[in-house]
Amino acid sequence: MNFLSTIPRMHGNTLMHKLALLILLPLLFTLASCDRHTHDIIITNGVIYDGTGGAPYAGGVAVRDGHITHVGELPDRLSAPEMIDASGMAVSPGFINVLSWANVPLLHDGRSMSDIKQGVTLEVMGEGWSMGPLSEQMAREREQDQGDITYDVAWRTLGEYLEHLEERGVSTNVASFVGATTVRIHVLGQEDRAPSPDELERMKDLVREAMREGAMGLGTALIYAPAWYADTDELIALASAAAEYGGVYATHLRSEGDRFLEAVDEMLRIAEEAGIAVHIHHLKAAGTENWHKIDEVIGRVEQAQRDGLDVTANMYMYTAASTQLSAVVPPWAREGGRRDMIERFENPVVRAEIIREMERPDPDWENFFQMVASPDDITLVGFRSDGLQQFVGWSLAEVAELRGTAPSETVLDLITEDNSGISAVYHLMSEENVERQVQLPWMTFGSDGGSIAAEGVFLNNNPHPRAYGNFARVLGHYARDRGLITLEDAIHRLTAFPARILGIDRDRGLLKEGYFADIVIFDPEEIRDHATFDDPHHYATGVHFVLVNGVTVLRNGEHTGAMPGRFVRGPGWSGHE
Repeated sequence: MNFLSTIPRMHGNTLMHKLALLILLPLLFTLASCDRHTHDIIITNGVIYDGTGGAPYAGGVAVRDGHITHVGELPDRLSAPEMIDASGMAVSPGFINVLSWANVPLLHDGRSMSDIKQGVTLEVMGEGWSMGPLSEQMAREREQDQGDITYDVAWRTLGEYLEHLEERGVSTNVASFVGATTVRIHVLGQEDRAPSPDELERMKDLVREAMREGAMGLGTALIYAPAWYADTDELIALASAAAEYGGVYATHLRSEGDRFLEAVDEMLRIAEEAGIAVHIHHLKAAGTENWHKIDEVIGRVEQAQRDGLDVTANMYMYTAASTQLSAVVPPWAREGGRRDMIERFENPVVRAEIIREMERPDPDWENFFQMVASPDDITLVGFRSDGLQQFVGWSLAEVAELRGTAPSETVLDLITEDNSGISAVYHLMSEENVERQVQLPWMTFGSDGGSIAAEGVFLNNNPHPRAYGNFARVLGHYARDRGLITLEDAIHRLTAFPARILGIDRDRGLLKEGYFADIVIFDPEEIRDHATFDDPHHYATGVHFVLVNGVTVLRNGEHTGAMPGRFVRGPGWSGHE
């Protein structure tokens, strides 16, 4: 368009004509300059790993209105106010954290620092517990039972929680499974019993509601009370409700130790009878005596795949697990919740029985106390009480020795004094198995940790280093340094593959025209993790730029403060994006 043609025609070189030119020309030149920018961001000179797992190629990416318009060789006519030179760097889709516990950290700090700095652009939550659906009583208990991070529970359903995050502002995209544990508590409380037919139907309706709101499927964490109380038929019923909407059954197996094989069989039965795809959370063989079982588990999964079941898994890249110290307490002693559990600790007869069961092998429940080689392999990493903060980073054995009590007694005393489950790290896995699993083509990756910042209240605890380094460790240590997988395969299993599992591959997970512009630019030679068990609060390095929905969140390795994250809805969502 000839913008000068918009100036009114005047006869002669009149004063009015001159004034019109003086007023209009700066505005018109500004408009003409804006018109020259055909795009918002253009990335040039990169090595494209498009997420398919195919060979990388040289090229760039053009972004407009939150979406990718061009990938590869870019037309000369393209221009943008933000030009990113990716020389010497890999350009890939944003990474998907398929097992995230960022649900509470993001309410405090929406920047998602530890994951953004590793290239994560989607946090998927809901391993057994989810942030909804909540009854009024559950909401009150959540507000009353908070630690360093405090927040108002301004939602009741899972969809409302994820919308709440988006409205508050969050740097990453967010999604969630609906937790079977949360659904069970909503209807049955903490009781160890089966639901009546009417109660089971109410539970199924809660799952259906969450699926229509955009849940990715049903999540279970079966070693913990009250999830432990659910029998297989109950799980089949709930999984069937999720399957009605194309959801996935994502499960922390009922056992990763002595009954590992039986737990895998239960999972396969649920998948087959519910007619649902199944995804195993943090696949591992826990405890020295169980390490050899991983080969048989892999064999059973791959046979099920050949038989037509859709079975996949995720893992984290460390040989230690992390959960609550209360996981060493028998499930029956945890019935009713923490207050009831602590009351049992204070009854001398019941306390003695709890300790007896902790100290003896029992294949009927997942006894973390028995799966570690010794109490030296249980590290205490998070307390609520100021008086116990001195023990952050200590082993259970060290605290027991200082106090002059047996390790089992020390567990019950600490839980009582802290009035919490206490965060702990358990060293109980094999590096050989980690290396075996990372090479499986049906394996993707999840941190099983929060997305946190190396500042403020987050420094009160020593988290598992997976919160800061899991994804950098895949790309740096296992792909580049160990050469166990190619970089293109690692990227595929961080992007397009989990997007397919979740049913969001219609517009996320690839560098492809029309897809959302979730993009990571990193140096394959530099990317590495720095967090350790002794000193975890260190960000990964090597990621230079991260775009979320076409907005630059990380620029030259530094957070821009942008919060463009969205609620990414699953296949059952009843609305339209």
